[in-house]
Amino acid sequence: MMVLHDVLHSEKKLTLVFEYCDQDLKKYFDSCNGEIDQDTVQSFLYQLLRGLAFCHSNNVLHRDLKPQNLLINKNGELKLADFGLARAFGIPVRFYSAEVVTLWYRPPDVLFGAKMYSTSIDMWSAGCIFAELANAGRPLFPGNDVDDQLKRIFKLLGTPTEETWPNITQLPDYKPFQLYHVNTTWQQVVPNLNSRGRELLQRLLVCNPPVRISAEEGMQHPYFSDLNPGIKLSYDNSIGVQTR
Repeated sequence: MMVLHDVLHSEKKLTLVFEYCDQDLKKYFDSCNGEIDQDTVQSFLYQLLRGLAFCHSNNVLHRDLKPQNLLINKNGELKLADFGLARAFGIPVRFYSAEVVTLWYRPPDVLFGAKMYSTSIDMWSAGCIFAELANAGRPLFPGNDVDDQLKRIFKLLGTPTEETWPNITQLPDYKPFQLYHVNTTWQQVVPNLNSRGRELLQRLLVCNPPVRISAEEGMQHPYFSDLNPGIKLSYDNSIGVQTR
């Protein structure tokens, strides 16, 4: 999370002073010339999941995860930023807008107009960003519009049905799609990821929202078994918003 250094306010203006970060993840991609060390991919994903776990444990949905909203400092620390679309969630269950999350990172339930969602909305976005990290900045689902976005998702994951996603046909903007069957392997999609990374990616990118892995569960995945324990401790201790 970004460190908050100061708050300046007047009658007409509120200014929040955050720590300085050198670049966002999109600019980081642009500087990599198509190559990212897989240890860096692992590190950035762990930090992203840790930040989401903190938000979700405090009943906050980010709702706009994308590379431009993930900042990176000179120490290689990744920070969640731009909480302009963030909302609190909890009991009683609230209805939210479906006009959230940049198209390429928007989950299929929200693309179908779902207005009741929870932490799974952020986990889908995290999966899309994970694939983009693994492929050195190449977006996984660069759709042109909602229909094209759904088509790209279903061509990779298979078209969901009532059997694989109960009550999908009851979503506000649902409409039938061509029945696509999975004919692409994850090794073809993310060739640089090892088998544990591909398994984690599959658990993030599940069409049926309740089946998606949580941020806390993702942090415990075997993909991170060889992540330096010191790095884990450093990231865990850095979570939180600090004020002067």
